[in-house]
Formats: sequence, structure tokens, C-alpha cells
Amino acid sequence: MKRIVALTILLFLPSLLSAAEGLPAGKWWKRPEIIQRLSLTEEQQEKLDATFRSNANGLIDLRADVEKKAVDLRSQLDQIQLNRQEVQKAALRLSESRSRLFERELMLLVDMRAALTNEQWSKFRTVLGHSERRARTQRPRFEDRRRRP
Repeated sequence: MKRIVALTILLFLPSLLSAAEGLPAGKWWKRPEIIQRLSLTEEQQEKLDATFRSNANGLIDLRADVEKKAVDLRSQLDQIQLNRQEVQKAALRLSESRSRLFERELMLLVDMRAALTNEQWSKFRTVLGHSERRARTQRPRFEDRRRRP
């Protein structure tokens, strides 16, 4: 079972390190098409911007920590003599780091959700769905990732 978990982490590491899960990249509330689609007011945009600013540094730090933990895991896996316990510890540290990032991103989404009406949230969920489907279709298949230099 532990081998399966380690192999899964290794195989999907690039996709695990992608940007915020589910959210459109960048300041989506500033995009004209989203402003129009959701009918965002200036007050809502300012509130979303303030929410983003108050979370930005923490998210940057958490994403950097995930990257560092991923490098540590790759380093352990690149050793000539693998130390099973060290690989497992590095994988656990990466998993915990990813968990902290996910939680922070989720709370950011909750805070942003509070700035939207129920109708706007419903429309935004549609935007999220389109963004997620687009990201899935643009991700290279595993076979394609292995061939990259």
C-alpha cells in the first residue's frame, strides 16, 4: 500500500503542484468578461481585491513550501541507495504542506464567496467548472510528460 501511495505521488507530482485548485488564475474578478457575467459591483471587486491582498503573502509562502517539499522528495528518490523511511517522511511532509495550501485556498474561496450573492455564486460555479474542464484537457497525459527532456 505504501508503495502505491509513493508511486502515485511520484506520477502525479507535476499536476499536484499546479496553481490554485479550481480557481481561475489571477485576479479573475478584474476580468471584464467575468465582471459582466456576474454583474460584479465596484464594491464587490474592491472587497475581493482586499481579500486577495490579505491572503497573497501566505499563499505565496505555502506554495513555496510545497515546491521545497517536492524538491526534497525528488532528491530522496534520486538517491542511489533509497532509504524507504526517508522517502516516506519526505512524502508525508509534502502531503502535509499540500494540505495546508489546500486549506488556505479553500478559506480564500470561502471569504471570496462571502462577497458574492447567491446568484453570482451560482454563475461563478459555472465559470469554475469551465476552468476545471479546460485545465484537464490542457494537461499533458502521463506518457507525454515522460518524454519531455
